[in-house]
Amino acid sequence: MKPTFLPLEFDRVSPRTSERRSHRLLQTMLKRRTVRTFSDQPVPRSVINNCLKIAGSAPSGANMQPWKFVVISKTALRTKLKQEAEKEEKAFYKKRASTEWLQALGPLGTDWQKPFLLEAPYLIAIFAENFGLLANGDRVKHYYVQESVGIATGFLIAALHQAGLATLTHTPSPMGFLNRILERPKNERPFLLLVVGYPAVGTTVPAFAVERKPFKDIVIW
Repeated sequence: MKPTFLPLEFDRVSPRTSERRSHRLLQTMLKRRTVRTFSDQPVPRSVINNCLKIAGSAPSGANMQPWKFVVISKTALRTKLKQEAEKEEKAFYKKRASTEWLQALGPLGTDWQKPFLLEAPYLIAIFAENFGLLANGDRVKHYYVQESVGIATGFLIAALHQAGLATLTHTPSPMGFLNRILERPKNERPFLLLVVGYPAVGTTVPAFAVERKPFKDIVIW
């Protein structure tokens, strides 16, 4: 079948405007920090929806859009997720993690307890679709799934920060309990659990986490 193309909608701006916009965005994004203490202050659902639409606009392999975002706000459900996540995290910190790994985590001051899973008003479970399913049960191959979902997640984190919200990327391992509790099909693999809300009053972040590699160490011209 011959592909169909549409005219590109693109707002071209002057180099000066482009530089000004990029600088303004840089200053905003440099203030983004992962936080672990959240306020229970409500967040408008419309804000979450807008940010998820931004995530859904991300590029993906063959435009298959191999992602699912499950938004959890009910206290009972967040309680179940916290219990299962802490069970896995406790096993990680006490049995699975190597000494080297625990030493790397040391400056962050983390442990197996995850109160933020219940404190924050929203959790967003992000799933990667290993393959699609048609109505008749046939499989549809997806391409570059991990890369595509990673890009969409980056869009989402940036959008939430732009909207004035704080986030935490939580990756308990293994994460199979997310499929069970959230009743997701087997073709969806848990990617991460994103904690979303306003930071609690008095929130601090580790000095270690504020540091960034020098620009010259990450960019080669």
